[in-house]
Order: sequence, then structure tokens, then C-alpha cells
Amino acid sequence: AAPGPVPFRAGELVLAEMRRKYNKTLKVLCRLAPGAVLSSPRGVLPHRDIIGQLPGQVLRTAAGAWLLLRRPSLEEYVLLMPRGPTIAYPKDVSAMLMMIDIHPGDTVLETGSGSGAMTLFLSRAVGPKGRVLSYEIRDDHHNLAKKNYRYWRTAWEIGHRDEWPDNVDFILKDISTAAADMKSVTLDAVVLDMINPQSALPVVHPSLKQGGVCAVYLANITQVIDLLDRIRTCKLPFLCEEIIEVTHRNWLVLPA
Repeated sequence: AAPGPVPFRAGELVLAEMRRKYNKTLKVLCRLAPGAVLSSPRGVLPHRDIIGQLPGQVLRTAAGAWLLLRRPSLEEYVLLMPRGPTIAYPKDVSAMLMMIDIHPGDTVLETGSGSGAMTLFLSRAVGPKGRVLSYEIRDDHHNLAKKNYRYWRTAWEIGHRDEWPDNVDFILKDISTAAADMKSVTLDAVVLDMINPQSALPVVHPSLKQGGVCAVYLANITQVIDLLDRIRTCKLPFLCEEIIEVTHRNWLVLPA
């Protein structure tokens, strides 16, 4: 017989959803601990009432409000986890993952780590046999990305029957000074999320395999123009295949 669902356990993450006015949903993320309580605008719920329950249960707070309890998806976690710099949003991460077309077992370079959102998605994509090299120049961002990554892995292993891969090397260094590090690495893909990605390209391109893809995440078209100018003036062996903006639109469908 196939194993059944795993009940909530102390130490893992739980996502509580509650309905609000105008069909809005409020989501609260917390780590389960005996003796703690889940606090919401609609009342509190002791963690002891959640531990041992199966995901998908609806429980009532002390104030009488109903909460739907389940394990967060990776998308929900990165949107609700602590952050310093602005994260790469899941809609953009999805597009970049399709662009670089990585597979389990691949080696991917990321700059910079930020809050660790892109890092987590890359970690899942390359799997246990792959590797993610995550460079970050700022000490506070470096530490936050590592913390968010460990927080997710620990909670995952408590609430699932398999382990989340321990496949990320967080490196506190300016990528423009990492030429010596790159000599011993063959990269299947590169993801650049930094203000001046043009400073990284001369360093990473010798290690990127023939035909490998470099995806760059930029906030405005001026930065894109600067990047293309640098590629052209330095005669770097890159071809700009496409420049896209990813839009995301929610729909609300209600009975007439």
C-alpha cells in the first residue's frame, strides 16, 4: 500500500489561510512548536491543536474564525519568508528557469544570493546530484539567504518522507574578483541578479559550456541597454536571444 499523508509535526512550517472581506485571502506562515500559538487578526490557535493533524484540515480559532491549514508551497514560502533585498518573484523565476533549461545534475552559477528566493528554485531544479554556486557581495544578504535556505530545508525534512537536497554553496565574494575560482568549474547555466551584470560576464563566460545560457534579471530598460553595450564593446561571445517582461494577472470569478 502507498504511504499515507504525513501529519503536521513540531518544527515544520504551516500555512494558515483565512477568508476576509471581498473574497480576499490572508495567509500566515509559522513554524510549529509545542506551547506556541498561531496569531491572526481573527484570533489565536494553539500549535498543539495543529500538531498531529493532516494538511487540508480546517480548524477554528478561539475567536470562532475558520483557518485552512496546509504546508506552504515553495512559491508561498519565498513570498512570505524574511527578506532584505527585493526578491525575484516566482513569475520571473519561472520564466528564467525555462530560459536556462537546467536539468537534474546540472551546475548553475547565481549572483547575487539576495534573500535566497532564486537559490531555492535553482536548488530544486538541479536536484541532489546538481550544484548551485551562489555568490553574494553583501554580508547581510549572504547570511539571510543561507538562513532562509536552511529554514526551508529543515522544515521540509520534518514534513516529508524525502530530503531537500543540500546542494548550494553560498560564497561571500564579489563575482568580478572570482576569476581564479571559475577556472576549475564548468557551468551549465548562469543566472545574474545584480545591479551591474556586465562586470560578471568576462569572469563567468570562460566557464559556461558551449551553448549554455546566461539569464539576467534587471529592473529597467536602461540597465538592459548598458548590458548590451558592454557585450558589444568588449566583444564578449554572447548572443542576446530575447528580452522579455513577465506579466501576471489574477482573475476573480463570482456568481452573477
